[in-house]
Amino acid sequence: MPFSDGVWYDPQDKLFKMWYMGGYLLNRCYATSHDGIRWEKPNLDVVPGTNIVSPGVGDTTTVWLDLDEKNSKKRFKIWREEQGKSGWGIFDSADGIHWGVEIARTGPAASPTTFFYNPFRNVWVHSVRSSHPSIGRYRRYWETQDPTVDIDWKHFTRPMVGPKVEKDPMRLPLWICADKCDTSYPGLNFRPELYNLDAVAYESVMLGMFSMLRGPRNGRGHDGRPKIKELVVGFSRDGFHWHRPYREPIIGISKEISAWNAGNIQSAGGCCLVVGDELYIYVSGRRLFAGNHQFCSTGLATIRRDGFASMDAGEAEGVLTTRPIRFKGKYLFVNVAAADELRVEVLDRAGKVIPSFSKDRCRPVVADKTLQAVRWQGVDDLSALTKTNEPVRFRFHLKNGQLYSFWVSPDRSGASHGYVAAGGPGFTSSIDTVGRSEK
Repeated sequence: MPFSDGVWYDPQDKLFKMWYMGGYLLNRCYATSHDGIRWEKPNLDVVPGTNIVSPGVGDTTTVWLDLDEKNSKKRFKIWREEQGKSGWGIFDSADGIHWGVEIARTGPAASPTTFFYNPFRNVWVHSVRSSHPSIGRYRRYWETQDPTVDIDWKHFTRPMVGPKVEKDPMRLPLWICADKCDTSYPGLNFRPELYNLDAVAYESVMLGMFSMLRGPRNGRGHDGRPKIKELVVGFSRDGFHWHRPYREPIIGISKEISAWNAGNIQSAGGCCLVVGDELYIYVSGRRLFAGNHQFCSTGLATIRRDGFASMDAGEAEGVLTTRPIRFKGKYLFVNVAAADELRVEVLDRAGKVIPSFSKDRCRPVVADKTLQAVRWQGVDDLSALTKTNEPVRFRFHLKNGQLYSFWVSPDRSGASHGYVAAGGPGFTSSIDTVGRSEK
């Protein structure tokens, strides 16, 4: 199962690739797939006759496919916890199978500590586990532009901050924890804790997978199931400050104690992949058997692309007006499910409708598509609005439908030029330059 680890789409080989824990707290293994559903475990030469790529005992690992890396020998990066060693070792690889010698090691931290890249600020982020009796598990933060430099925080001279706990990386900045808006599992009186945070760049934001502990740890007081840990999403513009408007889990545990996902749900490194009109979200889940030993599995959840939130309208027309915006593209696209119709008009800085882009001139959109062009009669595109560099507002008029997102593209293909998380079929880089992806 991937315990963070990583699930990525590699455009070079045109394959889905998964790194996962092969045996409880054991080796890191490797599997591939052409569709993200049916997986193959190749025989490799690292440990002959197996699909092991990183042997040894350890709990948490993060694997990152760095499509922006110019050195082909460093396309893949792994942060690996190893029993008996302090911190996480960092290794590079050209193929994600054969890893070179350790090139750096972080300071000490507890598991799970994970890692991600923030392209909006060009920094590698260490999501470091900490804990204190007053708030339980929470996260400390460290960032570097080079993932191998200035990471041995054991020897930092920065001031200590936060509650003092032995062996805690107290010279790292405090970051984020559960708060009063987080809820316990229904029927339980439990103070939630932030167990882990994985993140990835998705379109114009950082998408965070918050693994929230919402009930007792393994087998303690709730029908003997593994720890009640579920996934809640968050969004950030800078990768540090998070907006979490919805605190219920998007991927929760099963009510059935014998189910593969009876407890301990955790995201995979890379968080999600863009596959056609859907996002593929891989998670691990566990159930207990024979005492405290656990049966571990991998699951796949899907959601509509951009489907984390929508603005909805019923029989009565709903109207949504954006804040003033500037853009460089020429073509307006929407992700919408409009049973009746959607129309869009453009307002100038003063809030007046620009005649060429009025609601009446807008061609009605009746569609359920994740990529749908919006057009106006008599004009080819929005280029006339960009000549003065003045901000405008879009006003959406919708009946019986859901509006998930909108964007202005420089291409007729509808390419958003936003980030595509862990990639997907049809995309050639970490950014959407092609428009509609393949499935």
